[in-house]
Amino acid sequence: MSTSTSIVAILYQARWYIASALFASYLAQSFRVYRRLAHVKGPWLAQFSEAWLLGAIYRQRAHHEFYAVNKKYGNLARIGPNTLLTCDVDHVGRMSAPRSPYVRSDWYLGFRLAPGIDNVFSMRDEKAHTKRRAQMNLGYTGKENINFEPQIDIHVLNFINLIRRKYISTYPEMKVMDLAQKAQYFTIDVITDLATGAPFGDLATDSDQHDYLRTTMEAQPAFVMIGSVPSVNKFIQIPFIGKRLFPTAEDEIGMGKMIGIAQEKVAERFDPVSKLKIEKPDILQSFINHDLTKEEAVSESLLLILGGSDTTASAIRATMLCILTSPQAYHSLQAEIDGAVLSSPVVRDDEARKLVYLQAVILEGLRMHPPTGGLLSKVTPPEGDTIDGIFVPGGVNIATNTWALMRSQNVFGPDVDCFRPERWLNVSEAKYAEMARVVDMTFGSGRFKCLGRTIAWMELNKIFVEFLRNFDWAVVDPTNPWKSANLGIIVHREFYVQVTKRGAGK
Repeated sequence: MSTSTSIVAILYQARWYIASALFASYLAQSFRVYRRLAHVKGPWLAQFSEAWLLGAIYRQRAHHEFYAVNKKYGNLARIGPNTLLTCDVDHVGRMSAPRSPYVRSDWYLGFRLAPGIDNVFSMRDEKAHTKRRAQMNLGYTGKENINFEPQIDIHVLNFINLIRRKYISTYPEMKVMDLAQKAQYFTIDVITDLATGAPFGDLATDSDQHDYLRTTMEAQPAFVMIGSVPSVNKFIQIPFIGKRLFPTAEDEIGMGKMIGIAQEKVAERFDPVSKLKIEKPDILQSFINHDLTKEEAVSESLLLILGGSDTTASAIRATMLCILTSPQAYHSLQAEIDGAVLSSPVVRDDEARKLVYLQAVILEGLRMHPPTGGLLSKVTPPEGDTIDGIFVPGGVNIATNTWALMRSQNVFGPDVDCFRPERWLNVSEAKYAEMARVVDMTFGSGRFKCLGRTIAWMELNKIFVEFLRNFDWAVVDPTNPWKSANLGIIVHREFYVQVTKRGAGK
């Protein structure tokens, strides 16, 4: 018998011992992982594996399940072998403070839109992230000779005109409009126009151009699941593997089509022949003016369109549902709008900011239903940290429970599950500032605050005024108003409404 054959025979005879040894090693490793954070309570399964967390994400109701976990186990709870969940307002702010020793976890790698290529949201390197934000800040805030407002007004009017043209109900003819869909058409048109000067045209055609919204909705659950498992996430970031899984510019529809459009727009700006003719005061040109490379400009343009569309659309849908199911708020807001002296066909941003009840409604809508549903986890510094009196060792992922932050009774009072804009009225400046600071965490905080916040607020300031200024609204089926899912961003589908001209039934 040869030596190699002998070795094979010995290994075969010892297979049960080998299997037992491997299983014992696995148990020992699991026990070490468990012991490291055994003093932090949470669901039993989460102490040993990622299965509990993946189950919550798979059911697409993670924000509700996270909320239940913190209510049961306290402000700091364990939701994975190396992942804790916090709803401590002060600690969330501290993790994102400018000189905080916390850094982003590898959860953020799931937001790379191409393998190995970072954007400002996926970056974990602190110096690179700070530099990239500085390069992009002026473009996002409109401070570089970019006037966002007239362009946003065009799309607000397009939205209003689409409703008038196709979706006005008149007795006895009832027309149904999917507000979830149309809100996304609006936000995608706004952000593609501001980003590249070329809106998709969803509102004009009343259609999902390039099947972008449908395909991204279908793909998002898988990417959220992958992003929550670091080992799998890192695996698909290997270029030759990622290229077979990620969409590409050769695709005819969806995200791939969007990549192709972004590459085309960016290439035009870098073309030495056409550069001077194409240069215009939009966000993409600002990125290029501040030395983003061609590859970086493509990546950031895609992120801008994805993030700027989904989150604002979510806020519009959720706030409208709150308004339409709260008669007191509906009539109070409409009365304030009717009593205001508005100087243009679309309310100006500075006018909207003076409408006190409108601002209360927007803040309360964001509080009741924040668009963010992901982990947003940061990593404890090597020396560890103490959170709510509990010591946490270094290298632990601390996820943010945004849904629970917005329901802090210490901040907002005992009726946190109630949509009540009046909580923002007749309170001290200090209390208003405290509540507003927490709600603003829906856009992140500190060095991780969303760069597109200015654009989102301008859209929100305008759209609700024009909705209630021009139309009367009703939910078609109050018992089942929409389909909702947490895909990292909380999204809604099939939000059917009935729209009539103001006073049509009187």
